[in-house]
Amino acid sequence: MKLIANIAGVLLGLIFNVVALNFFFHFFQLPEPPAGSPPAMFLGAMIPTGYFAFVKVLEITGGILVAIPRTRSLGLLTLGPIVVNILCFHIFLAKGAGLFPLPLLVASLSLFLLGESRSLRASAPGRQVNRANAAGMLSEPTRSYDHGVAAVMMLS
Repeated sequence: MKLIANIAGVLLGLIFNVVALNFFFHFFQLPEPPAGSPPAMFLGAMIPTGYFAFVKVLEITGGILVAIPRTRSLGLLTLGPIVVNILCFHIFLAKGAGLFPLPLLVASLSLFLLGESRSLRASAPGRQVNRANAAGMLSEPTRSYDHGVAAVMMLS
């Protein structure tokens, strides 16, 4: 499963980096929304103000972070609100147009990686607090972070 998560992370990072870098360097032409439509008005407010460029920088940063397994959680934290905004843009403003190929793939990969990172963290050794020691049942704490918990339990 780790290999699949690594492939999904690299693919998600590649998608975000290619699309975000296209904003700055124009590798390929993206279709323009019809003039006067809600998507055109939305982009008309985002692009001239520089807000869209800021989002694209966050996409590049998050895409790099999500491609590296060690920083994947930070990358997902950066890209999560962007993915939600992409989905909301296509659902509410574009009325479902363009939702199928890329936005749903990005959302699916993000959810898969989020679930995978949660399951890895939950099964990591040493992540659970020693409950018997935290309740003061043992005479000596077995982990360094249990000293504070044991001290708090003795004071109360």
